[in-house]
Amino acid sequence: MASKLLDHGKIERNVTLLLVLALITVAIGGIVEIAPLFWIDSTVEKVKGMRPYTPLELAGRNIYIREGCYNCHSQMIRPFRDEVERYGHYSLSAESMYDHPFQWGSKRTGPDLARVGGRYSDEWHVQHLVDPRSVVPESIMPPYAFLKSRPLVLPAIRDHLVALRRVGVPYGDADLDAALDDLKAQADPEADTRDLVARYPKAQARDFDGDPKTLTEMDALVAYLQMLGTLVDTRAAEPMEQPR
Repeated sequence: MASKLLDHGKIERNVTLLLVLALITVAIGGIVEIAPLFWIDSTVEKVKGMRPYTPLELAGRNIYIREGCYNCHSQMIRPFRDEVERYGHYSLSAESMYDHPFQWGSKRTGPDLARVGGRYSDEWHVQHLVDPRSVVPESIMPPYAFLKSRPLVLPAIRDHLVALRRVGVPYGDADLDAALDDLKAQADPEADTRDLVARYPKAQARDFDGDPKTLTEMDALVAYLQMLGTLVDTRAAEPMEQPR
């Protein structure tokens, strides 16, 4: 019986038998790959420093997605020498563990932004968004000057945090209750942000768009960009072996 089933000529000529055996093979392979996942807490190894986005950073990320920035700027540095030398340490999976959706990709019209945080001043980012070619003459990026005059819409931010908590982002009750206040405080240079920074380590609190009197979409977007790549100490992820 076994020798008949292993007769490749018969299997290849019998469409039904070929389909059944293919399905059995795929099912066995799928079980072997999937079953172990039920016995582990996460497929992503947690990295020290990672935290959820602050309300202001999250608002900025929403603007980043709304304006289609991801179409030209990926946030995934692959472990290739040319990418690491240009953009910095390769991206770690844990850095996207709270992203819904994540900003991975390899198609780049502009540079990868996974580690853009802290590389440029707030003023540079604002000017770049207002008039890209004034700071990067060869840029083909369209201007986003309207962000500087468009007030940031506030009321829905708590609901967004609630939605993210439902899919596993670890926002606490205190984060939800203070969401609107946190959003305003992070862009207000006069606000007391000690509680904000205690709940969101390494949160940068200041006026981001150059006008402390108004809270704009530019504030949110620059706050998001200045955070990218700053939470994780990538040196801890480097190989421990020393070259001989």
